[in-house]
Amino acid sequence: MMAKKLLTIDPEKCTGCRNCELVCSVRHYGVSNPSLARIQVVKWEHIGVYIPMSCQQCEDAPCLEVCPQDAIYRDEVLESVTINHDLCIGCKMCVAACPFGAMRWNTGRGRVFKCNLCDGDPQCVRFCYTRAVDYQATSNVSTGRMRQAAKSYARATRHHKR
Repeated sequence: MMAKKLLTIDPEKCTGCRNCELVCSVRHYGVSNPSLARIQVVKWEHIGVYIPMSCQQCEDAPCLEVCPQDAIYRDEVLESVTINHDLCIGCKMCVAACPFGAMRWNTGRGRVFKCNLCDGDPQCVRFCYTRAVDYQATSNVSTGRMRQAAKSYARATRHHKR
């Protein structure tokens, strides 16, 4: 079995170029359309913070737990949260349950979608020139660094509101 890997984000490296969104939409839909990307760059331009957001492949995935059709499951190879579109009824309960906004609805196709890690070769990582997005083993992920980035953002937004 492979070591579990995750997309990791370093907001200090993100320039807000949105290249990850474009590459993602081209990879999955063959069109350059950021609204179809499975990664979204959240921009707080007034404080100069850009954070790429994608599925966190949660251990206790709320989307998986809330699905009434068991259409969402954990892939055994990548250990990622995956959607079986043959079982999905389009109720969108998973969209509402995701705390990260990573589960989304494609109105054109009438189905939910989320990051599938490009089957183990995430294109957003390959084309992120600043290396703000990375794909690494969970043993290499520093939760302390992720917490520090969140605290820095919280301080910056509190300071800006004053």
